Amino acid sequence: MSQRSIARRLRSSGAAAAGLAAVLSMSAFCLATALRGTYPFGGRSRAVNDLGNQFVPFHAHLWDLMHGESTGDLFFNWNSGYGAPFLGDFLTYLMNPFSWLVGLFPRDAVDLPVFLVTLLGIGAGSAAMTVLLGRIAPGAAWQRALLAVGYGLCAWVLNDGSPDPMWMWGLLSLPAVGLACDWCLRGRHWVLGTLLVAAAWAGNFYTAAMATLASALVLLLRLALDGRPVRARLRPAGRAASMFAVGILLAAPAMTVSLKASKASQPAPPAVYEGAPGLTDYLAQLLPGGRADHQLPNVFVGVLGLLLAASLPFNRKVRPAERAGWCALLVLVGASFVWEPTILLWHGLAIPNGSPYRASFVLSGLLVMAAWVSLARRPDTRALLGGAGLVAVLALAGHGQSSVRWSTWIATAAGGALVLGALLALAHRPTRPLVRRSAGVLLVAGVFAGAVHTTWAVTRIRDGLPFYVPRTTLSAQALDARDALRRAEQWPRGRTDPGPHEFANNDPLLLGGEGGSYYSSYLPAVTAGMLQGLGAGWYIQGRHTLSPADPVGQALFGVTTHLDGTAAPGGFVVRHAPAAPLVTVHPAVAPDTRSVWSRQESLLGAHVYETPEPRWTDGPRPVRSAGGWTVPATRKGGTWTTLAASCTPGRTAFLYAPWLGGAVMGPRGTSNSWGRQPMTAMPIRELGEVPADGTLTVRLRASHRTEIPGLPVGCLDRSALHAALGGLTGATKVTTGGHTLHARLPAGSTGTALVSVPAVDGWHCSVDGGPARAPRSELGMIGVPLGAGASTVSCDYRPPGLTAGLAASGAAAAVLLGVAVVTPLRRRNAPAVSGGPVPSV
Repeated sequence: MSQRSIARRLRSSGAAAAGLAAVLSMSAFCLATALRGTYPFGGRSRAVNDLGNQFVPFHAHLWDLMHGESTGDLFFNWNSGYGAPFLGDFLTYLMNPFSWLVGLFPRDAVDLPVFLVTLLGIGAGSAAMTVLLGRIAPGAAWQRALLAVGYGLCAWVLNDGSPDPMWMWGLLSLPAVGLACDWCLRGRHWVLGTLLVAAAWAGNFYTAAMATLASALVLLLRLALDGRPVRARLRPAGRAASMFAVGILLAAPAMTVSLKASKASQPAPPAVYEGAPGLTDYLAQLLPGGRADHQLPNVFVGVLGLLLAASLPFNRKVRPAERAGWCALLVLVGASFVWEPTILLWHGLAIPNGSPYRASFVLSGLLVMAAWVSLARRPDTRALLGGAGLVAVLALAGHGQSSVRWSTWIATAAGGALVLGALLALAHRPTRPLVRRSAGVLLVAGVFAGAVHTTWAVTRIRDGLPFYVPRTTLSAQALDARDALRRAEQWPRGRTDPGPHEFANNDPLLLGGEGGSYYSSYLPAVTAGMLQGLGAGWYIQGRHTLSPADPVGQALFGVTTHLDGTAAPGGFVVRHAPAAPLVTVHPAVAPDTRSVWSRQESLLGAHVYETPEPRWTDGPRPVRSAGGWTVPATRKGGTWTTLAASCTPGRTAFLYAPWLGGAVMGPRGTSNSWGRQPMTAMPIRELGEVPADGTLTVRLRASHRTEIPGLPVGCLDRSALHAALGGLTGATKVTTGGHTLHARLPAGSTGTALVSVPAVDGWHCSVDGGPARAPRSELGMIGVPLGAGASTVSCDYRPPGLTAGLAASGAAAAVLLGVAVVTPLRRRNAPAVSGGPVPSV
């Protein structure tokens, strides 16, 4: 048989093995999902945590963009936070190419393509790992496919990756970048390898950075084990360095835009690493089928991968240096996940909020590679029994740890016995066809059954945790709400606001409309500060904002229609109210910032509140301070802190106590309050109508010592509000594009054009076609000085960081193109010059 025929057969078997790994891993995931009764194979939602609150809504918005049904574009999102940058969100959350399948499905079935992002990520990652294992060491293709199934359904996928669709691209990135590094070792395919690196970083730069670091470590190990002279080994290292540099620069906009957006975002709650877990606690994470009740690296890869990785130290067919090198790499990477300086290195120099072990999929990948190094050399009985003994010791040491449950013992004991028996049969009788086939069937069945059992068990454990209770996003009620918003839509003449959070933390993206609710790591600090300063609520220290719930706040943002879920338990009510135009003209005067009421009045341009200073009358006495009042905690069964204030009878009283945790009692009754500074800010709340005697009584039950403003009560004159709105000077016509706004003003307008959009960095506005300049911030809103007189204002949003990123990508593309053009010429001329071929790139 010719070398070409052999190569063709090897490629065919490799492709078949990659397909087998993909089919087995995806089938196991689907079967476990069906047995669990989870969508799309059952009625149980799979939208746990941020999957329901962020990623399903973001994919719904992507559907709108792809079908031309969004008012914004990739640069800007008019729906959320009353106008927010979007390119950073897109590049971080939606650049996984599998996410773009959402456009092929109906919008009300968006949960299905989001499920497919995870499913296809599992299949693609398993297939790519099968290919990479064949480059690390030659061996039976079907065996490395079985090991790749363990990687595709590793603990990280089941616990961390599957609820975060964008991270699933990282499962593919690790073997893809590893393959590019293998080409560097062989002096081939530099251009194609660079494109693989670029694809990994563009699809999700966060996991790509982890995958690139892990691949570089594997490359260094393979170079250290290479028998060539040191100088010959430096060339592959140089090729890899240049490949990484050019590939990463090709994807530069994903990082430059996201970095700028991150710097401008509302700061996250401080994350503190609480220290390394106990050794046995950590090692128990290698056992499949369980989940710890506290944060630990999720690393298991199934019993086949665990047994073979454990057999590596005992496998005498693997040379000692190689055994020592792979074992040392596993230990060093494992240790790096629980040491703060290296945790920072893996996660971009910041301790992540949530789990500090998001990079653990790379250790799972390294475990599978080490397992293959042993399996490819056909471990003998001594090696397999040594590995089994090591797994048994590990299981005994892990007994009593929270991650070791009944499902762990089934996966480890029953699955391990089946896998060990099949491997021993192959070791004893490798040449007998019947033994080989029977052992192969047992291995395939064992790996598949183990994958199904582990996936089902881990998902069941995770979904039972309070933090991971699945939620239904596009329910029948949510779809009714979307239809109601679409019927009321009149943008940009007015906003239709889904109202405070009801269905997901990103209702405006999920349902449509133009609301203040927004939940993203890139939520601008300007937006969070503006909304909270005007009386809206927030969660997660301002990284999840809510729409204003009071009439003045809604009017200031041009909300003519909103959904009220508080008035109809189990449903919602559509409410309409007059509101300010999107663009208004105001005199150029300094705003009054003494209280939330004066800030609202400054933007409204009229006096509509009475703001009496309250008097303490009963209960724990509040203490006056420079910032307001300090309310003591109310003792259980004790009298509530009681305040009295005088207002005009018949006015509507409102309370602003953003950090109050406990309860509030006013004329309208009692309501709970969940404020806690700085994490949770409560919005302005209605207390009820001021009694006929003009004395308003407010009772506060504080669960903890709480600061409230000096003027916490505002008594609204609704007729004055209506008159103020009717007297506003608004633009005669407003038009908006994807990231542009144009307003026609009454001729000769002076003062300031106030645009009820957050004044985030990136806006540039011009007056009457003049030069574009960054606008001012008017209490967080866009303010455009009009000068001596103006008739038009035009504003355009440009994502910060995009120009620099595109310039870097252009330079990298020029280098890539140059190499692609020059290399064939060098190859063609090489024999005449040097008498030998030049290695291809």
